[in-house]
Amino acid sequence: MDESAEEKIRPELTRSEKLVWCGQPPQGFMLRAADALLIPFSILWGGFAVFWEVTAIAMGAPVFFVLWGIPFVLMGLYITVGRFWADARRRASTVYAVTSERVLIVSGVWTRSVKSLDIASLTDMALTERRDGAGTITFGSVPYFYGWYAASGWPGLAAQQVPSFDLADGARQVYEQIRAVQKASRQHA
Repeated sequence: MDESAEEKIRPELTRSEKLVWCGQPPQGFMLRAADALLIPFSILWGGFAVFWEVTAIAMGAPVFFVLWGIPFVLMGLYITVGRFWADARRRASTVYAVTSERVLIVSGVWTRSVKSLDIASLTDMALTERRDGAGTITFGSVPYFYGWYAASGWPGLAAQQVPSFDLADGARQVYEQIRAVQKASRQHA
């Protein structure tokens, strides 16, 4: 187990809980499937916004037109590069845990957020595994377009996310650990 992840998770555990596994999502810069569309869109958006600003300033347009373009330039900067930084920062502050009673997701850059799911009552759990052993364990049903916006780094979407573990390796092993704990907790109930 990752010691720093364990330190972050310990305050959330009850006295009767046993920590089975804890870890973190992949760290650093990360491309996702949605980036196949988001990157070209962000370049077009940012390019047009910069073109607008440069043209408005060069042509001596009224101040309103110069000011009008500033939010679009800022949004262009965010969707071009800022969202990658925000996503990496969010993942760096996220910790996952499987205990004898719950599945926990502790996250938050500015404020601490704890998502706790009773392990015995988890009914809809899915594993998406890649060849390299990385994968995602999702807890709950996933909306149709979820993959396009789920981890885009766009502000406010974290509240819309289906609880999940995004793992760099060993996704199947963690999935099997959760199933084993589920089975044991249902037998004791």
